[in-house]
Amino acid sequence: MPDALLRAVLFDLDGTLVDTLELLLSSMRHAFDGWSGARPTTAEWTAGIGTPLATQFGVYAPDPAGLRHLTERYRAFQRAHHDRFTRCFPDAAATVRRLHERGHPLAVVTSKANDIAARTVAHVGLAEYLPVIVGVESTRRHKPDPEPVRYALEQLGVPASRAVFVGDSPHDIAAGKAAGVCTIAALWGICGRAALDAARPDHVLEHIAELPALLDALPQPAAGA
Repeated sequence: MPDALLRAVLFDLDGTLVDTLELLLSSMRHAFDGWSGARPTTAEWTAGIGTPLATQFGVYAPDPAGLRHLTERYRAFQRAHHDRFTRCFPDAAATVRRLHERGHPLAVVTSKANDIAARTVAHVGLAEYLPVIVGVESTRRHKPDPEPVRYALEQLGVPASRAVFVGDSPHDIAAGKAAGVCTIAALWGICGRAALDAARPDHVLEHIAELPALLDALPQPAAGA
């Protein structure tokens, strides 16, 4: 049985465990190919990564039919090219395995569709270590709202006081802070340091391999907390 006082570790997926930026941007460009209305710049789309597609496309779709059109084109491209453009960041898989072996409860909290999130985790060989995957269909509200983080904690049976959330976007940090967990900004991901600093995470990491040492350095959570 895991040590009851070991902290649970929640991970964002894209930009934190897996490098999928090329896939996400290519999917967006495919969605808008032939679109006659306004479309985002690369910087604008990147800033919204971590929120649901409905939120990102909703800025540009004038009606439900337009939103459905963009979303369907995006997801079709993403599913067709997923495996070719999806890989773990260096040391991400080894770090997740190490945390699992130490007994930390682990989960993924992402705004991806549940099926594609599960496919991603399985594709990079982490399914056996990440039993809880909270995707966009898992909750009614989404990052930066705290509901997905709280739902993951419920699934793991761990209070917020004994959990950390590792993410590469301000949306991850906002959701984690609102849920009352310790927030850790992943500097190797999609967002830049300035945007993450502005979100005021509790800690920042330059490299995912440093995560176990950071967890060891955090104050020991109180029994029953």
